[in-house]
Amino acid sequence: MQLAEIENYVTKLLPKVGVNKLRELVRLLYEINKRDHAPLSEILPADKNLTFERAKKILLQKRYPVNFKTARKDQFYLPKLELDSVQQADLTPRPFSPKTIYLETSVKDTPLAQRVRAAFPQADFHQTDGKTQVGSPYFSRRLDTLFIHREKYDFLKPCPCSCGSAGCGYNLVNLGFGCRFECEYCFLQQYQNLHAVLLPANVDEFLAKIDEGKFRKGLFDRPRIGSGEFTDSLVFDDLTQYSAQIVPFFRARAHLQFEFKTKSTNIGGLLRAGGAENVIVSWSVNAAPITDRAEHFTPNLSARLKAACEVARAGYRLGFHFDPVVIYNGYQQDYARTVQEMADTLPHDKIAWISVGTLRFSRELKKQIETRFPHNTILDGEFLLDFDGKMRYSVAQRLEAYQFLVPLLRKTFPKAVVYLCMEDPQVTGQF
Repeated sequence: MQLAEIENYVTKLLPKVGVNKLRELVRLLYEINKRDHAPLSEILPADKNLTFERAKKILLQKRYPVNFKTARKDQFYLPKLELDSVQQADLTPRPFSPKTIYLETSVKDTPLAQRVRAAFPQADFHQTDGKTQVGSPYFSRRLDTLFIHREKYDFLKPCPCSCGSAGCGYNLVNLGFGCRFECEYCFLQQYQNLHAVLLPANVDEFLAKIDEGKFRKGLFDRPRIGSGEFTDSLVFDDLTQYSAQIVPFFRARAHLQFEFKTKSTNIGGLLRAGGAENVIVSWSVNAAPITDRAEHFTPNLSARLKAACEVARAGYRLGFHFDPVVIYNGYQQDYARTVQEMADTLPHDKIAWISVGTLRFSRELKKQIETRFPHNTILDGEFLLDFDGKMRYSVAQRLEAYQFLVPLLRKTFPKAVVYLCMEDPQVTGQF
């Protein structure tokens, strides 16, 4: 439904409503209409005695039927509705083929730069000192630009986690920025301010920092180091060939563990590198409706599990991340089917860990999602401002999800460490 139509309806009902109050009512009507596909006149019927306070209460009860009576008033986030069709995601399938490629002068002759030249001969190439602003004004056009650079600062760091969340002791290396997948919940669409794909050509310098690093161990027998915070760990591996350097490096350091986090099936480099017991290849998994409708351009669950079996046979261990778990009518049955397919497909003794985390996002990301994916369903849930300032399901809803999924995973995969990711310590403490 068009924004103007909703605004006109509200001003017809309440002609003297102020700008800020209009904003809140329009936001609520929009979200209810999008979720329920009901006409405005049914959502908020005309009434000569209608006031703003009454209208808002009616709409809040309809928008948050589960949490209306228990949530605090300041947990309802009702920002101005700002939809920009120019920023909508392009969901037309296409290969990764950047139009413009920047090579930082200091890495222009590296093997990665040479592979990039060979892979994209039709691209417009530029050399840069690294200070040139690159990329598109729009996140949806980020794949048009590729930047091969020398990373100078962000080599290793503790996982920043979410403010106030219970940490798991994860350690990060950031081997790239940007992704070719279009997951509707991805935080990069709000976080990334340089709309391009950035790939460092100096992985050797990253690895040189490892032996002198001090790492947290967290929940595990050895420190975990992983890539995948700002990109999918394997989606560009056929081009970067990072795995060819990383796997043998960590194979020789059994006191550490390295994790590749991915949704892709781009495992050729891993298979050529040979296995390593302390290198874990982890897949993000979800209920089929979420994978099919919200993780655009990604392989389906069966393809991911087939790839997992291949790398397990090659000598790697496996990890899985049920993150984000999305709550909707029938979600438990759908997630149970995912667990069952995993149980039927995977070598259980190869699974090192499984994390679980429910969908959460910043206030800014909410607006990005609804602008880039106007037909999304993941925002139809009842999200409230929570302990870390992010939008989350209520504690009761999250506990219900965890009380269902965590015991199921622990029973199905008893040798795997099952833990909650980026959750309130009071919630984590119950598991």
